[in-house]
Amino acid sequence: MKRTTLSLFAGATALAAVTGFAAVSAPGDSGAATTEPAATLPVERTGLLCPAPSNSDLAETSYTSFTPVTKGADEKGTAALEAATAESEGEKDDKDGKGEEKDNKGEKSGDKTGEPVVQPKEPGTPATGKTSGGDAPALIGTAAGSHAPGWTVQQTTEVAAGTGRGLLGLNCTAPDTEFWFPGASTAAGRTDYVHLTNPDDSAAVVDIELYGKDGTLKSTVGEGITVPPNSSESLLLSTLSDVEETDVTVHVGVRSGRLGAAVQALDDKTGGDWLTAAADPASDLVLPGIPKDATSVRLVLFTPGGSDADLKVGLASPSGLITPAGHETVHVKAGMTTGVDLGEITRGEAGSLVLTPTSGAVPVVAAVRVVRGKGGEQESAFIPASDPVAARATSADNRAKSTTLSVAAPDRTAKVKVTASAGTEGGTTATKTFTIKGGTTQNVEAPVPAGLEGTYALTVETVSGGPVYASRTLTGEDDDVASFTVQTLPDDRGMVSVPKAEEDLSVLQK
Repeated sequence: MKRTTLSLFAGATALAAVTGFAAVSAPGDSGAATTEPAATLPVERTGLLCPAPSNSDLAETSYTSFTPVTKGADEKGTAALEAATAESEGEKDDKDGKGEEKDNKGEKSGDKTGEPVVQPKEPGTPATGKTSGGDAPALIGTAAGSHAPGWTVQQTTEVAAGTGRGLLGLNCTAPDTEFWFPGASTAAGRTDYVHLTNPDDSAAVVDIELYGKDGTLKSTVGEGITVPPNSSESLLLSTLSDVEETDVTVHVGVRSGRLGAAVQALDDKTGGDWLTAAADPASDLVLPGIPKDATSVRLVLFTPGGSDADLKVGLASPSGLITPAGHETVHVKAGMTTGVDLGEITRGEAGSLVLTPTSGAVPVVAAVRVVRGKGGEQESAFIPASDPVAARATSADNRAKSTTLSVAAPDRTAKVKVTASAGTEGGTTATKTFTIKGGTTQNVEAPVPAGLEGTYALTVETVSGGPVYASRTLTGEDDDVASFTVQTLPDDRGMVSVPKAEEDLSVLQK
């Protein structure tokens, strides 16, 4: 009892220290500890990881950093993105006359100038930077104080030609210890890489497992992979298994340390994009914001447990929740990846897939591969199952005529507030409020900053009602090419719940 009580008190104190908050008062006459409801406070530190954007010499990559203004956050703070380049023993001795560290090409680590590719501005104003070519490194980012709550970095790459051409985008992700990627492939014509970025000063050890239509794809190459400190590795999926599979689920499990992970999926015919991790396995899933002009939608599912899953497939359209003809349900065998062609399911209207169990609840992960355009002007993107917006979510790198914001309320009617930030080069903020009816998806007319110059950020906040899910579609500037990318907008985790506790020195006397 003594140890348990003291551990709980110490744990609460440690959590308060992390968030910069502690409520401590002298104990009362009775000496009994009291607790108050938890307080919700801004986080004080955030880490983000951006994978190496492309190996194409034709790649043009932009980074956009943005932190929404958060009430209660520290007045001061910093944010920085640095190249993920581990220094080997040989590189430690490879210095120029000025003592600058060199890489294998004789250039300083980071970009070609040695300067940060993007220098974040104060909260409320986005900052952008650009790089080109196929040797841009992965980035490791850290924000503290006022820059930490809701910090978002968008990486957007345009590749003019070749395998994986088109628009590739992702929100740089926080480090974690487990990732699921349904929707990858080892088929002919696909070149998929899994990117692993280690932000810490010690090595991380990871296992990569691949699952096809018949179960596990046997491979020993994916076991015990070491990612050096402060570095990034990319692994071609076809080198992990020689089995060609149209639909593959990739599981990244970290034995020690933590990582950022993403899959870059490149197709010879339909371009490419980033496949980001799906929401944690669950029995109810929402895949928000399928473009209304999608010409092909392929749903890929996997259940990691020992039981089969039977799911009802629903489409939250602008008019309500409907059941797609011919695709009312889907059966997912345990430990096997299932792919289902849904065709032109949206039929010219905004839509979100809503998956619910037909009977018993079995955890599932899911993603859809979406194709726009026809013939030689096709492009593809991925939408994984997403967590809800919850309190707030942010999308950076928006452009006035190229951005579509899709919001879904699969259960109950909800009200959301959407705020457009100032532009990177000028403009003033704008806000709109929308009511999304239960069971529907709406492509809302998101606000655009007045006097916009440059790009801007969109922040979505849940005001009332049921849970909402959102995604942002960004299209290329060339109207003749169907280039696009889609990013889901889960909660930005800018706030943390901290228990209030009073000091109780009597626990030290027992």
